[in-house]
Amino acid sequence: MVCRDPRHPTREISVKRTSVGGLLGVMVLGTVLTACGVTPQVPVSSIRPGSSENLVGYPAAPSVAPAPAARSAGTSFPASEIARSPGRFDTASPNGFVPVTEAPVSTFSADVDTASYAVVRRLLNEGHPIPYPVLRVEEMVNYFHYDYPRPESPAAPFRPTVAVYPSPWTEGARILHIGIRAYDVARKQRPALNLVFLVDVSGSMAPGDRLPLLKQALLMLVDDLRPDDHVAIVSYAANSGVVLEPTAGTDKETIRAAIQGLTAGGLTAGDGGIQAAYALAERNFDKAAVNRVVIGTDGDFNVGIVDPKSLETLIAGKRETGVYLSVLGVGLGNLNDVVMQRLAQAGNGNAAYIDGMQEAKKVLRDELSSTMVPVADNVKFQVEFNPALVGQYRLIGYETRALRREDFNDDRVDAGDVGAGHAVTALYEFLPPGAKGKGVDPLRYEASHKASHKARTTKDAANADEFGFLRLRYTLPGQSQSRLIERPIRKREALASVEAAPAEARFALAVASFAGKLRSAGGGETMSYAQIADLARGARGGDPDGTRAEFIRLVELAGSRAAR
Repeated sequence: MVCRDPRHPTREISVKRTSVGGLLGVMVLGTVLTACGVTPQVPVSSIRPGSSENLVGYPAAPSVAPAPAARSAGTSFPASEIARSPGRFDTASPNGFVPVTEAPVSTFSADVDTASYAVVRRLLNEGHPIPYPVLRVEEMVNYFHYDYPRPESPAAPFRPTVAVYPSPWTEGARILHIGIRAYDVARKQRPALNLVFLVDVSGSMAPGDRLPLLKQALLMLVDDLRPDDHVAIVSYAANSGVVLEPTAGTDKETIRAAIQGLTAGGLTAGDGGIQAAYALAERNFDKAAVNRVVIGTDGDFNVGIVDPKSLETLIAGKRETGVYLSVLGVGLGNLNDVVMQRLAQAGNGNAAYIDGMQEAKKVLRDELSSTMVPVADNVKFQVEFNPALVGQYRLIGYETRALRREDFNDDRVDAGDVGAGHAVTALYEFLPPGAKGKGVDPLRYEASHKASHKARTTKDAANADEFGFLRLRYTLPGQSQSRLIERPIRKREALASVEAAPAEARFALAVASFAGKLRSAGGGETMSYAQIADLARGARGGDPDGTRAEFIRLVELAGSRAAR
């Protein structure tokens, strides 16, 4: 048996099967279980959002480590950076500039996950270094609500909005801001929920910021169940089992009792729990409801199927059942974000990280419809840039969501799903033709390359005022045929300054700049923390939930630590 010491995430403890009797055996077993994470549980009442006193299993750090030198696009993250990670994260490098003459079309999947921002917030608040694999720009940007134009009908669930303005990162460059807001469903009008809670109760889930916090979050969700909602619970550790058969929302006490009875102990066979949860969801499938499995875990699968790719294949096979997936990540140290992201992306799902009850409230109460109720499946973006006006471009973030050009029109290719009222934002930075290269050497045969495009440029003279063309493809839930939204990105729409851009565009730029500053690459690294905070402060707006004010505080906190 091999397990991790939660106080020292990089330390593994090997335990051989021996015959130990009497008091000595009890003492050895107790020591091993403690090392594996089966510690006395922290009383739920003692968990205070944002308080590091209640977070077991992650050592305190005195300050944020200084950022390393900026890396160029395409380089891998050093092993030393990955080793400092509070868990296992994908190591995709930031997108670099792409010459339009070589690749005029950029295609990617929508991403509504928000886990990266919540992990970064926790690390900053606790004074820990922020490893660069943790930073996914699109998840940080899409964490926030944006007041984009509201769609009027669920039959046309999106209204794209576009802004073009000068880039504060690169001289002579512009930012292309693309935003969509999904059709919203009023709480009273949302469809019934048919949920299966799949709860990790392995030994690594014992600390107070894991199973006890997750139980509190699920209890909060139970409070908002309607009579026509149904909940079932499956738990998994070394084995999996049904804790609660589907129970109506009218019987909240039975559901609460089942949640409160969950305790942690043992290894983690996640594949068995996934199979059991989907079997239960399929057996009780309701065509009139939203059918969804909600996984609560630190992602630390260590027996059964443990390879992320194999788990992804397992989940992908369940996609055709019509059952959606949500992943709620908890804990640090052995947090397996790679597994959680793979599960969410493969299972028509979304992923969030719960670092306290305030975040639980945001995900499971304030944004219940956007978390649980899908309004569009397989949402894909595609931008074709005009080589007459754009020389190079780079997509900010979405490194793990890239699609091939031909994937856009192929409805068999899975992409992100968007929930009711959710906003999705994407940013590009682009340079005009002839601008000094950004990590891209000029073509030796560029003259002939330009000549090959001359005929098309002449033919498309009527479109000479377009920076590019935006396409958005999606499928309505329950349907198989995709739908298309198209919109030109016109030169006359370009604004003269960042200050002239809409507040929503400026705030998204501030968040992207902060992510780039923290990882010293990908945009924003040339700005100071003070400049980023000022940009966000000027675009804060009404901020009814206080998340933008919190962001400004985090930027100032990072700046003060970097100055030490």
